[in-house]
Amino acid sequence: MGKKGNIIVGLDVGTTKTCAVVGEIKDTGIDIVGIGSHPSEGLRKGVVVNIESTVDAIKKAVEEAEHISGCEISSVYVGIGGGHIKGQNSLGIVAVKGREVDKDDVERAIEESKAIAIPLDRQILHTLPQYYVVDDQDGIKDPVGMSGVRLEVKVHIITGSITFIENVVKSVERVGLDVNDIILEQLASGEAVLSPDEKDLGVALLDIGGGVTKIALFTGGSIKHTAVLPIGGNYLTSDIATGLRTPIGEAEKIKIQYGCAYLPLIRKDETIEVHSVGGREPREVSRQILGSIVEPRMEEILNMAYKEICRSGYEDHLAAGVVLTGGTSILEGTTELAEQIFNMPVRRGYPTGIGGLIDVVNSPVYATGVGLVIYGSKYMPRDTFNGNARKFGKMVGGIKKWVLDFF
Repeated sequence: MGKKGNIIVGLDVGTTKTCAVVGEIKDTGIDIVGIGSHPSEGLRKGVVVNIESTVDAIKKAVEEAEHISGCEISSVYVGIGGGHIKGQNSLGIVAVKGREVDKDDVERAIEESKAIAIPLDRQILHTLPQYYVVDDQDGIKDPVGMSGVRLEVKVHIITGSITFIENVVKSVERVGLDVNDIILEQLASGEAVLSPDEKDLGVALLDIGGGVTKIALFTGGSIKHTAVLPIGGNYLTSDIATGLRTPIGEAEKIKIQYGCAYLPLIRKDETIEVHSVGGREPREVSRQILGSIVEPRMEEILNMAYKEICRSGYEDHLAAGVVLTGGTSILEGTTELAEQIFNMPVRRGYPTGIGGLIDVVNSPVYATGVGLVIYGSKYMPRDTFNGNARKFGKMVGGIKKWVLDFF
């Protein structure tokens, strides 16, 4: 996988940016030793719409990560999002016949849970066990060794469009990289920014990116619901460009530097300089005008997320509240506005549990990239370290791949 040993690379191919994060696995934990980032122009709402632009962004991000880490990257864990991702719960039941439950029984139960109707143009990405039931005893995390007659497993199954997944894999392979695995982005982000206590008590993770907002709900230590909303930070940028009559590039800079999603935080005497289109002279505008553009759009995003949480039926099971991450969550006032909408504790999620270049990746922007490294370190077979990476496989014709992930 690289010149150094025990190297794992996470590749976050996002709508706004493509980011490669290099992690080195040590006895003391994970050290981030390299990072590369490049603007994305080949994706829309998390879906590849231009292969060449996507390949170029991946290549430049990986080259930068190689330069900083001193590693030659040959394989990556790739994050995937987009509106084509769907999640649903399922149940698998097998007979144990009065003996002790073993690992084969667990695998059979999980396989049974995947016997659901899936359109031919979709594939299963993850089968995530939530809990097991042995006879009438439920809420079991690990049933191996227990005696019983019947074993049940409740799982959360995540599927994606074969075509969209193929395009992501094709883009990565065009750079000369192998794909170790495809990981749901909010699942990866959860690994980086959520604590085990939060997952156990119940928490909603909102990963607000440029093109989409990804949601993952955790209770009892496992994932219960996932969703992707087709709206993100780019909508704020577009509204700013229209409202302030400034180019998109300038609108993005204004959003990052001066944007605020909660009007009470803005002083009435604050002004900002806005560059006009067509070479006209820059002009001064009240920052409150900018806030009056940003706040309604962010309120719309958060209200859509709240409705999705209510639709899931888990809104009363989120004792740990809401964690916001992703690039758009950095916007000033976002947590204050979210607390009003969700009526529960809200915090901003930063990558934790890592060493190395902590100051560099200490931002919600890198939550998915760092999470992919953490996820890979937990779930990849130990004999794949030191460069012997297993390939995800060539995507020729219909993709038939089943991935088992144990929490």
